[in-house]
Amino acid sequence: MEREIICTSCPMGCHVTVTMEEERIISITGNTCARGERYARSEITNPTRTLTTTVAVAGGGVLPVKSDAPLPKKSIPQYLEKIHEVTVEPPVLIGDVVIEDICGSGVNIVAAQNVI
Repeated sequence: MEREIICTSCPMGCHVTVTMEEERIISITGNTCARGERYARSEITNPTRTLTTTVAVAGGGVLPVKSDAPLPKKSIPQYLEKIHEVTVEPPVLIGDVVIEDICGSGVNIVAAQNVI
């Protein structure tokens, strides 16, 4: 089986082809740098994403937040559920930790905007 992905590790946007046999990667082609191979391998075996969303602000409004490191893509619904339970009290500054170590992942959810 072959799967084509577009690498996002650098601005080149290489079309990388991953050839698999059952669950095993046989070859990775089409990348122009080593980062492309690492990206393809990761995307096939354990895709991750930086999570961006909002949390409620006490008194009204929302605060944009993001994860400070990529999280496993398959667990994003679980993280979103936990994040949407949170209401923050102003003031909150960019980079402040809104949720520490979300769901035991080792990743923090941080403010992406100031709320004074």
